[in-house]
Amino acid sequence: MKHRRWLVPTLYILFLMLPVYWLLNMSFKTTNEILGGFSWFPADFTVDSYVKILTDPTWYMGYVNSIIYVVLNTVISVSFALPAAYAFSRYRFLGDKHLFFWLLTNRMAPPAVFALPFLQLYSAMGLFDTHLAVALSHCLFNIPLAVWILEGFISGVPREIDETAYLDGYSFPRFFTKIFMPLIGSGIGVTAFFCFMFSWVELLLAKTLTSVEAKPIAAVMTRTASTSGYELGLLAAAGVLTIVPGAIVIYFVRNYIAKGFAMGRV
Repeated sequence: MKHRRWLVPTLYILFLMLPVYWLLNMSFKTTNEILGGFSWFPADFTVDSYVKILTDPTWYMGYVNSIIYVVLNTVISVSFALPAAYAFSRYRFLGDKHLFFWLLTNRMAPPAVFALPFLQLYSAMGLFDTHLAVALSHCLFNIPLAVWILEGFISGVPREIDETAYLDGYSFPRFFTKIFMPLIGSGIGVTAFFCFMFSWVELLLAKTLTSVEAKPIAAVMTRTASTSGYELGLLAAAGVLTIVPGAIVIYFVRNYIAKGFAMGRV
């Protein structure tokens, strides 16, 4: 019975991992072999696609650019969302519920709605084709999400802790950084994870607001077409390397994500 209990989850996990394996399998094949027919393993094993990505500046700089604006966006989003979430959780003011809902409506809008306004705004400000432009554009979606998640974690912290810290003579900045933030460390980890993942997989704004200097890897991957068609092996290798940063982030915040689900805010 024990073996049967684990059979269905194991088969389900294998089913979910099949696309990842197939992507990895394709990355070690040539384009001709991929188009030539079905095979579970590469007949002519090659790492040429990975060598090209790691040695061609156009390719590896795409990864560097993506990581720069994703990390920048995550830091900005969490930094601004923390005090906002604290205010929504601890204070009551005129229109607080309406403002909170309005923040979430920004998250519900598709990125395509803001592509042209952002393009004109950042072009006029001289921010076009910079990492900051992409990071700030993603804040429109990530800050509302971060505020919503963090507000739930902050509300779970008793108000008595705030009052006790004030009685002990703590200033608000010192109390917030030394006492309060460690108490909601799991919430900050969950929030950073979701901000990182949205910014990492978002393509439209990142491609629209960049040209050469800050071009992300997603934009580079869409330019692999040649007279003979797409270089499928190269695309597969790029896809495998694109999964790696997300997998690393998930590994380090996996416990925080579990706590977020347990608290019902994720």
